[in-house]
Amino acid sequence: NESNHRIINRIESIDESFQLNVSSKMNCILQLSISALIGLFLAVICLQIKPARAFAPASSVTKLKIALHAASSDDDDDTEHEDDVSGATSTNVLGTKMECCCANVGNTDIGTGFYRNGFCSTGAQDLGRHTVCVQVTDEFLSFSKSVGNDLSTPMPQYMFPGLKDGDIWCLCAQRWVQAFQMKPELAPKLFLRATHEKTLDYVPFDILQMYAVDREEAEAEKKSLDDQRAKLEKMISSDAKEFE
Repeated sequence: NESNHRIINRIESIDESFQLNVSSKMNCILQLSISALIGLFLAVICLQIKPARAFAPASSVTKLKIALHAASSDDDDDTEHEDDVSGATSTNVLGTKMECCCANVGNTDIGTGFYRNGFCSTGAQDLGRHTVCVQVTDEFLSFSKSVGNDLSTPMPQYMFPGLKDGDIWCLCAQRWVQAFQMKPELAPKLFLRATHEKTLDYVPFDILQMYAVDREEAEAEKKSLDDQRAKLEKMISSDAKEFE
């Protein structure tokens, strides 16, 4: 009997130790699970919240400096997407379908743009961001050459025809900014409807609008879109009230 009693005590001791061990492990697992859930929650928040880019109140030059600094951290955005070589699905700075910039530069049968298709499309391969559809001037071409970017001399190996006063070309966004910062009059006029939305990472819309050759047409298009959006929001609001 005494032997049996010792065996029973031993079993109870082992059982108690086992229960304590299981309880300790369960607590540990619970803490890890809670930590993982908190980490996942914070990660989701970080993915959803992007830093705001405030351009005002500030001078035009200050706005561009802020935009350039912000854009420098976003240059890898396109690595997650295939390049839009055709330009058919690209969006302009108005938020509408991007139009062709120039499909026949200087009657050379060469299209402008990084992909030489006439559109200011961009993608992971376009490190220079050739997104601004501009009409160059002699003054700008001289400036560009003075800073090491000769746009006047043809380079057939790159299907580059060489530009002259009045030609339309997809210019690098940072080159446009550089000209503006040097002297606002140096920055060439541009076409909003043919300028890729990525340009807004470098230049605020209100500044681009000041240089727009197609400003009236762009404003009319934007107003039409705003009116359509307002009508749609009114319809949705009206339908929502009917279900209340």
